[in-house]
Amino acid sequence: MKRFLATMLAGLCTATALALPPAVEQAADYAVKHHDRDQIDLLAQLVRFKTVHVEGLPNQSNQAFIDMKELLANTAKTLGLDYQDLGEVVVIGLGQNEQKIGFVTHGDVQPADERKWQRSPFELDAISEPGKLIARGAEDDKGAIATALYAMHSLKQLNWPLNKRIELIIAMTEESDHTPFVEFVQHYPVPQINIVIDAQYPVVVAEKGWNSVSFRIPASASVGNTEASWLSEFSGGAFLSQVPEDAQARIENADDELTIRLQKAASTQAGMQYQFKRDGRALLVQAKGKSAHSMNPEQGVNAITHLAALLATETWPNSTAAQAIHFINERIGTGYYGEHFGELAYRHDFMGPLSVSLGTVKPNKEGIDIGINLRRPVGKSAALFEQQIRAALDSWQQRHDIKLRDLKLVIGDPYYPADAPQTPTLLQVFSHYTGIANPQPLSIGGGTNAKQLPNAVNFGPAMPGVDYTGHSEHEFITVEQIRLNLRMYTAAMAILAGP
Repeated sequence: MKRFLATMLAGLCTATALALPPAVEQAADYAVKHHDRDQIDLLAQLVRFKTVHVEGLPNQSNQAFIDMKELLANTAKTLGLDYQDLGEVVVIGLGQNEQKIGFVTHGDVQPADERKWQRSPFELDAISEPGKLIARGAEDDKGAIATALYAMHSLKQLNWPLNKRIELIIAMTEESDHTPFVEFVQHYPVPQINIVIDAQYPVVVAEKGWNSVSFRIPASASVGNTEASWLSEFSGGAFLSQVPEDAQARIENADDELTIRLQKAASTQAGMQYQFKRDGRALLVQAKGKSAHSMNPEQGVNAITHLAALLATETWPNSTAAQAIHFINERIGTGYYGEHFGELAYRHDFMGPLSVSLGTVKPNKEGIDIGINLRRPVGKSAALFEQQIRAALDSWQQRHDIKLRDLKLVIGDPYYPADAPQTPTLLQVFSHYTGIANPQPLSIGGGTNAKQLPNAVNFGPAMPGVDYTGHSEHEFITVEQIRLNLRMYTAAMAILAGP
């Protein structure tokens, strides 16, 4: 967003700009009065579908997705909305007009470790923590689907005069593969104005590029017959876009003195919990941090990097696990911004710093596979960014005389569009219903479908200053927040699609 827009919006979102047209307020009040409970009931149905990508199976052929789309089709019909199943994208509409407003979300979700939830992550839990609606997809993004549907239904019931068609566009592969959505945009007459409801408030106008680095540290020669303590195993993490909260290591020939030293060092790490278990002459070290979305790695505590830092307090004989520890400490560290990754670190005045999240460390017969997620702002070309990644990896390989294998780089571009015309209205709606004066557009580390669409910004569902729980092992949306979302979505639709 350009500086002049920020200045303009500062003038718009003053105390006098808080008021909305009375009819818009009445429509939003109607939606909450009549459909607050309905949206929660629909969310409870949606989260029951385990819409997680299965490798080798297209999502549109996955029974969980088929069943959820059947529910969406029946719900649309019941609510008086039209429905189109376009394979990996579903479009639910209200009104007929060549001019359209899009509300864009997704129905697929990330995996969940069911052992970490008080109830099944695929069952809405409104009991364990009163005031919270806990489930995989509650915040990312099935809550937004339910809310948008009942905002549209409310305008339908009120016979709201529409000068634009409203379309709820639900992608089914957002968490696994953006290609189907890109193809959808190329062939479908997408709305001229788009509001993605897959991030946070007040309005997200820029997103860092999604990047990844993956490689294998090849299996090293055996340490041989030694009485010294050595690292035989090291692993952690579930998927790239989650800050991992679990990591494990196995130390052979570990004596009591070593255990005591590690326990003492572990006690100095804030936010981490450790368990030390004996297995004969071996010591198992289990680390637990805090999961978070990798777009905001500072909101989590990375168990892998912290366990690596703990183990670095000792000197280890050469092994594959020890090599992984060396790489993590020397090129990642426990920070978030690539300070140790050669010359990679940089920041942008508006979009903020590059962020680096070590997501996965997975042993196999050929070695240890490492996966890193990076979110980059504007400020460096893709060519320079890739060059600096390769240089940092090359220097580490030379230093340790190791040849990394199966190196794969994904370089994604940041999203920093021209001014979107709906931004002032969305900021005004947000200011009115939150009482927050002079809200400003912001940038996030996430990579949503906004970058695939014309005039696209994000509007919720998470509040500023509150940790985003999507992708974590404790995902939820509060009852208060989903109610507030219903007010704001209804008001935004009424203004932007109305006369």
